This record gives sequence, structure tokens and C-alpha cells, in this order.
Amino acid sequence: MRRTPAPLFTAAVVAALAAGVGAPAAADPAPGVIPGAQDIVCTAPQGASDVLNQLSGDYNASLTDPGAPRWYVWGPQGPSPITAKAGANPITRPSNTTGGLRALDLPGSGVDCAGAARDPQSGDQVSDDFVAFAKEAVAVAGGSRVPANLTTQNLRDLYTCNVTNWQQIDPAYSDSTAKPFLPAYDSNVRAFFLKTIGGGSPVIPGSCVIQGTQENQGSDPALSDPDAIVPYSVSHYIWQVLYGRGGGSDVPGPLTLRSIDGVAPVDTANRRIGDAFAGTVYSHILYNVVRDADWTATDAHGQAIQGIFGPTGWICTSPTAAGDLQSFGLLPLQGFDCGAVIHS
Repeated sequence: MRRTPAPLFTAAVVAALAAGVGAPAAADPAPGVIPGAQDIVCTAPQGASDVLNQLSGDYNASLTDPGAPRWYVWGPQGPSPITAKAGANPITRPSNTTGGLRALDLPGSGVDCAGAARDPQSGDQVSDDFVAFAKEAVAVAGGSRVPANLTTQNLRDLYTCNVTNWQQIDPAYSDSTAKPFLPAYDSNVRAFFLKTIGGGSPVIPGSCVIQGTQENQGSDPALSDPDAIVPYSVSHYIWQVLYGRGGGSDVPGPLTLRSIDGVAPVDTANRRIGDAFAGTVYSHILYNVVRDADWTATDAHGQAIQGIFGPTGWICTSPTAAGDLQSFGLLPLQGFDCGAVIHS
């Protein structure tokens, strides 16, 4: 008997939960709001902008001192250039983690922190502190003929084109051509996925791989193919489907998540990344990156940064922040892991 893939969520469930739900608000200061020179201003990459926007809004709402520095976030999409805060020089809007780090290190940019959806790299400034705040994971999403479970070796073979038909994995699977897709070159999901299935060395995609899809958006018509498979942020999928935050083009479409190495990526009962999957190589940390000189400063600016991002700061201690992270499918970090600092 031919095996039928068992998606994590059915297409009917995805459609029902996504129907009629508006897209999340843009991760920028509200129209007409110009962050002051004393405020903490961050950039945010794709994959972290929505949650950072939510966190910053809730942090500002928690403040009782009208003179206290506020926290604002500029997202990866929108008009460019931007003026990050009052008195700053206009800069090109950063579209990803690397662009945010460049803005952070650019004198006069007005940028105080950069959201990072990747670990530090050798080319990053050693004077920048990567401050941990949540755990994320990347799995694969697929169409109706994609097997319910794939091993890391299967994924490596698919993305190097050593396997091009599902029956090469198991004769019981569909006799059809696998269609591996990848997001655009500047995608953090793409980079993390290729490095992970390569065991720490990025896999070079084969000629059968279709490249350039929008990250975490199964609405792309090309992905309607039942044999399509693409790396996908687990947290993004959770907030699109289980929290109904998706809308417009920002939906999974017909795609559903698959298990990897026999481990399901989602704890559907608790609407979060599964604990077992969070313990695999497919999970990673999200960071807010700040200059070390600001992190260690004892003036009002340094105190504000510590008060938001530090181990005893708002993100790491506020129940509201923990709720925000979970509502975006992310796992809050526990104990000393939250607010911990690493360098490149």
C-alpha cells in the first residue's frame, strides 16, 4: 500500500485559521512618531520584526515615567532611506541581520540595537554584543505529496539533487518529481537551513533547486505544486496558523510542516515549538545586538538598554514579554540563558 503523507496541519485547517485575518502591523514607529535622541532604536530582520514590534509596543505601554526612554523598531520593509531618530543621519533601511549590524556600527546612524536571526559570524564586529532573548527553529514545509517525515540525509540529498523522486527515498512514496525550493539569498532561514543539513558546512544547492521564493510565505503560486518543499520558520508557521496572525500573502497557503528525523516541529496542544525539536540542531537563538560600550555604560542610555535587554530587564522578566514571545510561536529563554551575551 502506498504511503500517504500526514501533514502536521491539514490544508483545511490552515485555510480556516488564516481566512479573514489581517496582516500584522508594520514594524516601524507609528506614523508621525519621531523617536527622540534619548530613545532606544532597533532595526529588525525578516523573521523577527513582528515580534520585536509587539515587544517594543508592550514595553512602552508598561512605562509610567513620561520622560523615560522609549523603545522603537524599524522593520525590514518600507520606504528607504530612514531617519532612525531625531538628529540622526538618514540611512538605507536595513533588510536583514547583516544590514542591521552595519547600521549599528555606522557613526551617526541613530541605531542603538539590531535584531539578529542568526549567530555571530567571523566578519561581525567583536565590539558588538549579541544578547539572547528567544529560541526559534527551522523545519521544512511541503505540499500534499511530500513525505510526513524526512531525515537530515534525505534533505541533504534533495537539495544537492542526488534524490529527485520521492520513491528514491521509499518505494511506497509517490512516484513524482520532488520540487525543492529555497528563499532568496539574503534569507536567514535559507542560510541556517543549508548550514544545518550540511552538518555545519553550508550545502551548495544543486541545479534542480528552485531559488528566490519569499521567506515563510506559502502563498507563492510556485509553491502550490504538491511536490514542493521549502525550509520554513517554525515560529512563523505557528503564528500564521495557530495564532491566526497571518494575512494577505503572509500565509502558508497549501504548505504544512513536516517532521525531521522523526521529531515533530510543533507542540500543537501548547501552540509552540516542540520541546524535542527545540533540542535538535534545527533550533537556534534570536538576539538583540548592542554595542558593548552601551551595554557596559552606567549612564542613563546604558541603564535603558540593560532595562530592556539585560538578564534582569523587561524582556527576560516580564510575563507580558513571555506571552508576546509565545504568541509568535517562540520559546522564551529560561534563567541565565535570557540576556546572555556572546561575540563573534
